[in-house]
Amino acid sequence: MRSLKVLAVSLLAVVATGCTCRTGTSGDNIGTAAGDGPLKDIHFAFDSYKLDATSKATLAGNAEWLKANEGKKVQVEGHCDERGTNEYNMVLGANRARAAADQLRTLGIPASAISTVSYGEELPLDPSHNEEAWAKNRRDHFKVD
Repeated sequence: MRSLKVLAVSLLAVVATGCTCRTGTSGDNIGTAAGDGPLKDIHFAFDSYKLDATSKATLAGNAEWLKANEGKKVQVEGHCDERGTNEYNMVLGANRARAAADQLRTLGIPASAISTVSYGEELPLDPSHNEEAWAKNRRDHFKVD
């Protein structure tokens, strides 16, 4: 029952904030691997979009890079592991992306330089079905435009 309440509240939050949630199609250059750009990925605990101290430190470094490269824009891509429904994971991915975007704004990055998208469980970094893979897949990836 608690999960349904969390899902309903999260879904309302996504609708209210106008998050861009879409899934990729073949040919899209999306959902790229960690470490392929100047900004570092952050990771999340299971069923959470709370930023821990490590994530906040990584975001501070990402914000410094963005400030030093004024004019660059970043798309925050929210990802989940395969557990949970597609709908739930799309909302969770959106919440993860929004949490990072909010922190970047707090660190001085203009809202106009940040966009978010949720890929839910659709683009796993590691397609294995174990805790190690799931931990890798619970992430935000930062794509610089």
